[in-house]
Amino acid sequence: MVEMLMTGFALIANIQTVLMIILGVVLGIIFGASPGITTSMGITFVLPITFGMPPIPSMALLLGLYIGGVSGGLITAILINIPGTPASIATTFDGHPMAQRGEAGKALGIGIFYSFLGGMFSWVVLISVAPALARVALKFGPVEYFAIGVFSLTLISSLSGESLIRGIISAILGIMLATIGAAPIDGIPRFTFGIHAFDGGLDLLTALIGIYAVTEVLHIARSGEIHFPKIHTYKLKGFGISFREFLGQFKNFIRSSLIGTFIGILPGLGAGLASIVAYSMEKNSSKYPEKFGTGIIDGIIASETSNNAVSGGALVPLLTMGIPGDAGTAVLLAALMIQGITPGPLMFRNHANIIYAIFAILVVANVAMIIIEYFGLKLFLYLLKIPKYFLFPVVIVLCVVGAFGLNNRVFDVRMILVFGIIGYLLDTFKYPSAPLILGLILGPLIETNLRRGLMSTYGSFGAFFLRPVASIFLIITVLVIAYKILQGFRKKQQLS
Repeated sequence: MVEMLMTGFALIANIQTVLMIILGVVLGIIFGASPGITTSMGITFVLPITFGMPPIPSMALLLGLYIGGVSGGLITAILINIPGTPASIATTFDGHPMAQRGEAGKALGIGIFYSFLGGMFSWVVLISVAPALARVALKFGPVEYFAIGVFSLTLISSLSGESLIRGIISAILGIMLATIGAAPIDGIPRFTFGIHAFDGGLDLLTALIGIYAVTEVLHIARSGEIHFPKIHTYKLKGFGISFREFLGQFKNFIRSSLIGTFIGILPGLGAGLASIVAYSMEKNSSKYPEKFGTGIIDGIIASETSNNAVSGGALVPLLTMGIPGDAGTAVLLAALMIQGITPGPLMFRNHANIIYAIFAILVVANVAMIIIEYFGLKLFLYLLKIPKYFLFPVVIVLCVVGAFGLNNRVFDVRMILVFGIIGYLLDTFKYPSAPLILGLILGPLIETNLRRGLMSTYGSFGAFFLRPVASIFLIITVLVIAYKILQGFRKKQQLS
């Protein structure tokens, strides 16, 4: 392992890759700290730039943006009480009260420091778990992959919104859109309606740009939010935490890191949920729960440690099974596929150099994040004052250029508008958009492995339950759905 890690660091030890990491982290912090621009939107926005790059520099740019984006949300969460990303919602609970009483510098320092520690903790778990899990996954057949795909989609659908039904409807819509074009295995065209542009199916990148970028621009345009709130002044002195406080918060750090990493490994849950769960766990186990929400470091540490720990955890299912752990890694999956690399257990055999380069990039990106975010706070705050009516037209133009550059077709430009409208309608009617994207990604995997599994069992779906791993995942899927239905039924009874 140590030898392979050294090889990974050697692969990224060049000016181009290091500059891509630094650029990605800077862009990630800007996107993460900008209310209304999510990390997923930022990665999608930059993705077209990587088309002509070699795999390692392109992953350096995108992973740097991913790491910087998750952490960047703490800046506005603390200083203006607006989380830059959903991952920093819990940071506002104690971070902003500290800023209001003149401790913004301390809150920012602690947030940045524990963002770094959380990211490094999950990195250790990633390099420890991923290779072993990939070796196990190599023994999986189409039946197991079908069961894991269904489980992942169900989990995402049930935890991406308050309503199980809406989550499942969104996921089914994604699967339906994924069936457009040539069918897997036999290649029969489906649902093309005589339009040859549909023969190759819907491109994942156009869906990502439309739903994560165009939809956000439409929401901002409708809300008319052009004024930026007042920013609290701050003074940074070190990281704002003494050695005694660090030791006192060590249990909080370990617990929050484990929560974030575990939630990251589970497909589709994301950093937003991790920060809320870690914050709640720390509050419930605290000797002074009444102080939470009044401005104490415990809450900031729980939130920022857990949401950054998700980053390494979310890469575990992506690299080992080809299943994205969250919306950000869904875009990273698209980036790898554009480079001709299919994530999964075979990636550790066929592209081991890419895997260990990714491990090395994550370390450098986390180090770059803590340095750049600490010393560049004033610059980032200045950039955040750029009015949205200047920023978003540029975003739209670059999205259009990126979509057109994918296949040099105006059709793809039209499709980002179509997906933008779909995403806008989903948000308007309170349907989660994440299951739709994951349906587009997992739909072909589920269908292909279902057909291969049925071929291997001579058409007997019941035989799927005779395979131990597949039966466990299918049973858990049924239990998750049953639990969510029962939970919804109890809520209705309480309301009535």
